Amino acid sequence: MSSEFVRYTVTDAIAEVTLDRAPVNALNMPLIDELLAALEQAKNDTSVRAVIISSAHKVFCAGLDLDITRGKRGVEAKAFLERLYFALNDVQYRLGKPSIAAIDGPVRAGGMTIAISCDMIVAGDASTFGYPEIDVGLIPALHFVQLTRLVGKHQAFGPLFLGDPFDAAAAFRMGLVSEVVPKGSALEKARAIARRFAEKSPIVMKIGRDAFMRAVDADYRRAIEHTADSFALITTTQDSQEGLNAFVEKRKPSYRGV
Repeated sequence: MSSEFVRYTVTDAIAEVTLDRAPVNALNMPLIDELLAALEQAKNDTSVRAVIISSAHKVFCAGLDLDITRGKRGVEAKAFLERLYFALNDVQYRLGKPSIAAIDGPVRAGGMTIAISCDMIVAGDASTFGYPEIDVGLIPALHFVQLTRLVGKHQAFGPLFLGDPFDAAAAFRMGLVSEVVPKGSALEKARAIARRFAEKSPIVMKIGRDAFMRAVDADYRRAIEHTADSFALITTTQDSQEGLNAFVEKRKPSYRGV
């Protein structure tokens, strides 16, 4: 597989998908399309028994490239969300083999979408997580559905609407992270788990995982449709564009409620 922002390798039946858009893996359409292509390749490769998503940089993923929404129409933002929200969920839903996010650094916003799309998250103890969208005039729309299903309404509301980052220990207590390991060892731990998955019967794993995904993802797409529409609507407001511009210009936003 040849791509600019995503590396794909297979070793001992484990596919490793590595995000590689320096310096912080900011998400643009090419990166998302390459990620989707890599996951499709892993899905269709019968020799692959497990998948790991990791980063080539100190930051797992800082979220959307702001050019996706800054100065854009709502329909343009919606087109990107259809890839990040719907297409990513679809390929993970039908992957047929376990997927693990290996995180050893900051992960924010759209990066949380990639991490949470996986079946497990292994995090180094110095990793941090967060949804800063509210501070730049946006909302973490997907996670109104995803995060609440994982950790519950009361655990989810603060991170989503305050925008404060939280550490790996807090993420583990919330039920967001599967395992916390010493800094620098998340990828090795993910590989160890993936090797154990690879020892299982692939047909039993596929049928079992398919059943698991159907059990936990009921009505997911319909719920996401509503939040994606809300995200696209928000990008058309003056306050949203003010928040994005203020972030880029490194100043405090002046919101007017319009």
